[in-house]
Amino acid sequence: MEDKQMLMIPGPTPVPERVLLAMAKCPTGHRSGEFSKIMAEVTAKLQWLHQTKNDVLILTVSGTGAMEAGIINFLNKGDRVLVGNNGKFGERWAQMSRVFGLNVTEIKAESGKPLDTEAFRAELEADTQKHIKAVIITHSETSTGVLNDLPTINSYVKAHGESLIIVDAVTSLGAINIPVDEWGLDIVASGSQKGYMIPPGLGFVCVSPKAWEAYKTATLPRFYLDLEPYRKSASKDTTPFTPPVNLIFALQAALQMMEREGLENIFARHQRLTQAIRAGIKALGLPLFAPDHAASTAVTSVIPTQIDAEEIRSTMKKRYDIAIAGGQDELKGKIFRIGHLGFVCDRDILAAISALDGTLHALGYEGADYGAGVAATAKIL
Repeated sequence: MEDKQMLMIPGPTPVPERVLLAMAKCPTGHRSGEFSKIMAEVTAKLQWLHQTKNDVLILTVSGTGAMEAGIINFLNKGDRVLVGNNGKFGERWAQMSRVFGLNVTEIKAESGKPLDTEAFRAELEADTQKHIKAVIITHSETSTGVLNDLPTINSYVKAHGESLIIVDAVTSLGAINIPVDEWGLDIVASGSQKGYMIPPGLGFVCVSPKAWEAYKTATLPRFYLDLEPYRKSASKDTTPFTPPVNLIFALQAALQMMEREGLENIFARHQRLTQAIRAGIKALGLPLFAPDHAASTAVTSVIPTQIDAEEIRSTMKKRYDIAIAGGQDELKGKIFRIGHLGFVCDRDILAAISALDGTLHALGYEGADYGAGVAATAKIL
């Protein structure tokens, strides 16, 4: 059926109707008083979402752009950094860091496994000369569905004293509790097309006072992603460059929806949907890629046996107009990923599991106990 596609991928995520309608409004001048009032509102609500009094800056970039800004504004060529790498995005931050001439030590884990927190502790404790200037972590590794233990790793960074912690929270911000001020996180990057429930195009960087101190001596080249002009402009409820005005309208509407739902309810909803979809997949006899204790609340990865993951994706799309994500790089064709992030509710999870049940049946998968997936999912919900 035309125009019936259901997005169950980790991004872009579904967009609420009122957010789409906000985007459809006529643009206003980005230097107008009217727009300044909107900027003041979204800035305050972004601080609410991040649970912080720190600056939360809005950039016209993707999540990768937000992470780049979070790296180049606070470090110098030759600085030693620890980068957690247990998937595509951890690998990306290591590559990016090397591009800018940083001295990278990677702490790796096998795909589908969480980062070893003790490896971070050992590296940080051994650094008695305080050469490690930053620890760069992907909180929710979207490529595998693994949630890394940010609180524990952060505690070791805090014990080190000198190092900054730079967090990719692209698929965790708005899906799980990240109390920025309570944890003392220095740089937190996220993107609009995930938990924010709006289309791609905006990136967000939350910056601590400690990070701003590091900014004063940072010398890596930057212009459009220089965060100081954004900070100065935000204090006046404006922007240094022309923003995507209608995406700011969308952000305003989405943050209003999130505030009405409440942080605790948002986090509880994502946790419940994660448990439900994992229960349904297990009941269908499909192996999960990430362990229960390190399960992302944004995306669940499945490693099917007897049947190609791409066949499952293709059949889900053709028969049910439900889009799920595939594996990336070496995991292509081996896993598929179901997103449950942002504007997703119980009905969506039930529909996805029911369609997966029908897909497995159509493909002749012998390991499935047909109907059990929906029953197990419904029991959790």
